[in-house]
Amino acid sequence: MSRSSLFMRLLLMLAVIYGTSACCFADVKLPTLFSDHMVLQRDMPLPVWGWADPGEAVAVVLGEQTHETTADAEGNWRVTLKPLSLGEPQTMVVEGKNRLQVNDILVGEVWLCSGQSNMGWEVRNCWSADLDIAAAKFPNIRMITVGGIGSQTPVKDFDGQWDVCTPETVGSFSAVGYFFGRELHQVLDVPIGLIDNAWGGSSCEAWIRRDLLEGNPMYEALLARWKKTEDEYDLEEKKAELAEKIKAWEISVADAKETGKRPPAKPRLRNPLINQHRPANLYNARLMPIHPFAMRGTIWYQGESNAGRAYQYREMFPLMIQNWRDAWKQGDFPFYWVQLADFTEETSEPGDSNWAELREAQTMTMDRLANTGEAVIIDLGEASDIHPRNKIDVARRLARWALARDYGLDFVYHSPRYDSMEVVDGKVVLSFKDVGKRLRTVDAREVQGFAIAGADKKWVWANAKIIDNQHIEVSCEAVTEPVAVRYGWANNPVCNVHNDLGLPLTPFRTDDWPGVTAEAR
Repeated sequence: MSRSSLFMRLLLMLAVIYGTSACCFADVKLPTLFSDHMVLQRDMPLPVWGWADPGEAVAVVLGEQTHETTADAEGNWRVTLKPLSLGEPQTMVVEGKNRLQVNDILVGEVWLCSGQSNMGWEVRNCWSADLDIAAAKFPNIRMITVGGIGSQTPVKDFDGQWDVCTPETVGSFSAVGYFFGRELHQVLDVPIGLIDNAWGGSSCEAWIRRDLLEGNPMYEALLARWKKTEDEYDLEEKKAELAEKIKAWEISVADAKETGKRPPAKPRLRNPLINQHRPANLYNARLMPIHPFAMRGTIWYQGESNAGRAYQYREMFPLMIQNWRDAWKQGDFPFYWVQLADFTEETSEPGDSNWAELREAQTMTMDRLANTGEAVIIDLGEASDIHPRNKIDVARRLARWALARDYGLDFVYHSPRYDSMEVVDGKVVLSFKDVGKRLRTVDAREVQGFAIAGADKKWVWANAKIIDNQHIEVSCEAVTEPVAVRYGWANNPVCNVHNDLGLPLTPFRTDDWPGVTAEAR
C-alpha cells in the first residue's frame, strides 16, 4: 500500500472511531442501495458506486479493504470490493470532500424479486397474514423496495430504505419475496437481502432495453403502436381534460353526500409515456438504479399482461433474461420464475387458451437458457381472482430451485415434465422426466386433465391412468387413431397429477398446431 493510501486509510478509520467528518465543499453520494441495514452478496466481487464532483478523489473503506478512485467528467465513480465472507455486521465509510458512513451491513445472500402484481402482492394481503406477520422476527433478513415512474432514459437512483424484518416492516413487502427469503434463511442460516422490484400489470417489453427490440420483425407492430402513441400523446391537453373531469367529479361528490350515495372515484391522469407497459420504461427506471449491485439471482412472477401475445413471449422472455444477465456481467446468474396460475372460470370442453400458451412459452425458456427454472402453480390459483392469496407455496417451490441448484442441497425441485409419447394399439403412452419418486393424483383417484385428438384436430376428454413412476396411458374410444395429447390446457384447467412431494405435473401439449396467439404481435 502506498504512503498516501495508508494515510487516507488511517484518516478514514479514525473518522469511524471518533465520528469526525471531513469539510464539506461538495457531497459525495451513494445510491439508496448502499444504506444502513443493507446486505452485501457473499463470495462475489462487489461493485460500489456513486457520484461526486468531476475529478473528486473518493475512497471506500470496509473492514480491511480500502479502495480509491476519482470521479469521472460526469461525476460518476465506482470501485469493486473483494469478495466477503459471512461475519459480524460491518461499517462502510465513503470519503470525498465529505464523509458518509453506512452502518449495520450484513454479508449473505441477495435476491432480486421482480415482475408484476403477483410478485408485488404484499404479505398483509395473503392467507394467514396475521400469523406470518406476528412471526416475522428475523433480524438477519433485510428488505428494500424499488419505486419510481417509467423512463426512456436510465435513472440513477430511487427513494427507499433497507428495513430489518420485523412484524412492523414485513406486512407491506412482497409476499413471494419474503416467503422465499424466509425459506432460504431458515434452511441456510445466513443473512438474506431481498430487493422488491415489481410493478403491477407490467409488460415484459417494459423490462427490456429498447434497442434490443428494434429491427426485429417480431416486435415491429408493438413498437409501431408505441411510436404512434408517443407522437400523438399531448400531456397538456390531457391535463386540461382532467381538470374538467375533476370539476364534474366535485359536483358528483357533493351530490353523493346529499343523497347518501357512495361518491365516485376521483379521475386520474394516466400518462402512457411513464407507465409500466412502454418498452424499456422499467429497464431504465427500475433496473438501472440497482445495476450492477451484486446478487445471487432473480425470482420473477409475470406473464399475465403478455398472455394475449404468448407466442411472442417465447422470444421476448428469454431476450429479457439475457438482457439482464448481459447488463450485470455476472455470467448466467440464476433466474427462476413462477408459471401462471389457474384463473377464470373452468370450461366444460377442451380447447385453446392464451394462458396455456403463455405457460408453454415460460416452460420453453428452460430449454433456451441455462440456469433457469420454473415453479409450476397450476393448483394454487383462484378462478375469480388473478392474485392467488396462497403465496407461501409459490415461494417454497421457487426456494426448492435455489436450495438445490445454487446451494447444493438434496431437494427435489423440478415439477414433472412431459418427455415423449408413443402410440400403442390406439392408446398414447406418455413418458415424463424430473418426476421424483413417483406420480400420483390429488383430490380424486382418477387421473384428470387430459385431452386427446386425432388428425382432425378435434379435442375430446380422455381417460388416463398412471402405469408406473414415469408413464401415463391416455385413450378415448371416440379417437381410435390418436395423434396428440394435451394436459392442463386451459385458463383454469381441472388437472390433478403431482409427484410424491406435491409438485404438479407441468401443463403441456404434444402437438405444435398453431395456437390462438400465434400471429398476435
